Amino acid sequence: MSTTNGALGVTPPISTSESNDREKEVTTTLMEELRRQGTFETEEEAKTREIVLGRLAAVVKKFVRRVSLANGMSEAAANAAGGKIFTFGSYRLGVHGPGSDIDTLCVVPKHVTREDFFDVLEEMLKETEGVTEVSGVPEAYVPIIKTKINGIPIDLTMARLALSSIPDDLSLQDDNLLRNLDERCVRSLNGSRVTDEILRLVPNVTVFRDSLRCIKLWAQRRAIYSNVNGFLGGVAWAMLVARICQLYPNAIAGAIVSRFFIIMYQWSWPQPVLLKQIEEGPLPVRVWNPKLYPADRAHRMPIITPAYPSMCATHNVTASTQMIMTEEFKKGSEIVDKVIVGTAEWSELFAKHDFFHKHRYYLQVIASTGNSDLQIKWSGTVESRIRQLVMKLEYVESLILAHPFIKGFEQVSHCISSEEVRAVAQGEVSEAVSKRRKEDIEGKEGASTVYSTTFYIGLLIEPKLPGSSGPRKLDISYPTTEFTKLVKMWEKYDEAKMGIIVRHIKSTALPDYVYDEGERQPRSAQKRVKSGKGSDKSNGTSPDMPNKKRRASNSLSESTSTMPLPMQPFKKAAVSSPTGAIVAATDTSSNGIYSSSIKDPSHIKSPHLPLGENVAVATSVAPVAP
Repeated sequence: MSTTNGALGVTPPISTSESNDREKEVTTTLMEELRRQGTFETEEEAKTREIVLGRLAAVVKKFVRRVSLANGMSEAAANAAGGKIFTFGSYRLGVHGPGSDIDTLCVVPKHVTREDFFDVLEEMLKETEGVTEVSGVPEAYVPIIKTKINGIPIDLTMARLALSSIPDDLSLQDDNLLRNLDERCVRSLNGSRVTDEILRLVPNVTVFRDSLRCIKLWAQRRAIYSNVNGFLGGVAWAMLVARICQLYPNAIAGAIVSRFFIIMYQWSWPQPVLLKQIEEGPLPVRVWNPKLYPADRAHRMPIITPAYPSMCATHNVTASTQMIMTEEFKKGSEIVDKVIVGTAEWSELFAKHDFFHKHRYYLQVIASTGNSDLQIKWSGTVESRIRQLVMKLEYVESLILAHPFIKGFEQVSHCISSEEVRAVAQGEVSEAVSKRRKEDIEGKEGASTVYSTTFYIGLLIEPKLPGSSGPRKLDISYPTTEFTKLVKMWEKYDEAKMGIIVRHIKSTALPDYVYDEGERQPRSAQKRVKSGKGSDKSNGTSPDMPNKKRRASNSLSESTSTMPLPMQPFKKAAVSSPTGAIVAATDTSSNGIYSSSIKDPSHIKSPHLPLGENVAVATSVAPVAP
């Protein structure tokens, strides 16, 4: 997106024509729909944000002053040390909505360390009036403090410059500021520098903001807005919209959105692009320059940040998430085409996703602890590894697609026995537990609270071949075993306090909390398995879950045939669970369509060709054989 020959981007505009009357009409209706959808905050909320940022700026200056004095600096030098905050992300771009967080960068002089940031500033925030939910994550890829000030969520990062003081008029545009900085500081600075460059490189900021607000809402509603889960994050969506604005510099929002879907569908189509075509020159729909960034060929949907040092904002995209986004671009393009000709409304573009209606089988990944603060860090660690599980699942035979959902579902369960604790940690929350309140367990011996976060991955399995007989088998034991090993490698993992379990369920067994009120379709009649002798109805086991233990068997066919297809409970670990501690065993054996053997990874075949040519799921069009 660097400027060349007066053009804003690596290629000249596709068209400099003004928008026509119809595009002006649909732009008006688009803005009306965005207001109906509640994407704009009120004037009062906007003022509250300004007040909050002012308070935060004052706290940062006090923080730098306190650290300066502790380092033996004079009163005058400590006062002059400064300290400044910069906003970036959706707030800086001007496309934030009600309740959205503010991405904030804290810039400090060279004598203030990252340890000071988490030891001193974090404590100062906890002591500040109106500040709640302060939680530092120093080990994150971009170290961060998450907090709320007057109800406004703040994500605070830090950059330590090689300067003795931070002046109030400091600008981050100068590349020389990056000299002699560690990688974490460079990454922290990059967020603010990229945001400013995007705003500098768009031909019309108002058109860009209106268009991006539309695309953000669409991506959120369609559940493809999540960098950590392999989709696109906020900065990637912003760069895509900025690029379309560059290609059509005189178009207004309605026209930009229409062209966005057409071009993005072409661009994301997972067909290999011939190396010769890339080297002959940048294609007009590409947002990066392959001559400048030859390493981009290793990424599936490379989108390169415009500020130095340039980075790929989409390195998390997997084969599965690429196909899912391609499908959504296609659907969006079809809807917008109808809007332009007057046969559809903008509201259809923002229809809610159908993730929990789309698949027959799902994986549940459940992270649990007995402490709310610890749960934030543990669930965040597990979520950051979900993409690795998706990538491993993509190499399983008979599995076409592994579709991760973009967020986890949090639950707080108050348990009165170790059996209930263990059941909750495995995703089995009984009606009695779900209705129990905190005060109901106070003072009771053996009672404890379980904090759990559940993530979902939809599984699309190859259809049964004509003429084949017997149950289908899908071996996911290897990827799930490797995934649990991966999350347990976290340096702060404590088996006595943290639980992780992966299990499969059918769509009919999905919990009610994943649906909006009235959204869930009536469940089909399910056969109930009668409780065996000694079963305990209050142990947290779902009534749809058979209570019989699995019969030990060395025969794969025998162990599979004796299990009903849906909802066989996983084995429970016979471990102690002290008050406030959660211990859940991860059982990667599976039933019904899943076999229980661990496959040699060298024998696992991918349903995708190396460059993701398998597009049948995304487009209903089989790839052409070479």
